Amino acid sequence: MTVTETRIWLVRHAVVEENARATLYGLNDVTLCPHSLAAQAPVYRALAQRLPHPAHWVVTPLSRTLRTAEAIFRAGYASVPLGVEPGLIEQDLGAWQGLAHAALPPRLTRPAHAFWPLAAEERPPGGESMADVVGRVGAALERLARAQAGGDVVAVSHGGAIRAAVAHALHITADNALHLAVENLSLTRLERHPAGWRVVSVNEWIFPDGIG
Repeated sequence: MTVTETRIWLVRHAVVEENARATLYGLNDVTLCPHSLAAQAPVYRALAQRLPHPAHWVVTPLSRTLRTAEAIFRAGYASVPLGVEPGLIEQDLGAWQGLAHAALPPRLTRPAHAFWPLAAEERPPGGESMADVVGRVGAALERLARAQAGGDVVAVSHGGAIRAAVAHALHITADNALHLAVENLSLTRLERHPAGWRVVSVNEWIFPDGIG
């Protein structure tokens, strides 16, 4: 049987260091938490066994995705060249980037989303709304699917971008996408078929003995 789908394996980067987690770090190039890197070594080994080989790998311009990919390689996945896909980067929070959650300015017209400090259509000064992210990520997915047609793509990305990828695949709104849980080191799988996108799984948690 001829395989016609392109398979996209989206991995959210590892947990970042504690001080960064207290802020809207967005595009800030924050470091990974060394304690979590050590404690979650079995998860990296499980990901190394679970992810397809061969595959075309991409990371974003932020070092936390590169360091996560390198940790998976050290855990047993045979190293491959890493491309950089800026279209899969995290939401640009503009002037609000790096603010503590409690320091966000009051907003009168757009209340925060239930599961994110910003409304889906809210665009921070100089930044992007979640709706903007859905458009950007969708274009990047289509580009990758064309370039790697019929193959596997592993993309180490970010929580907001992965939610946006699912929104693009399902044709749902950015507001609906923000209801999705995407944990650090979780796996989300999409397929691009000639007829359109298919969502295989969202937020898989990979344990050493299988899938959570």
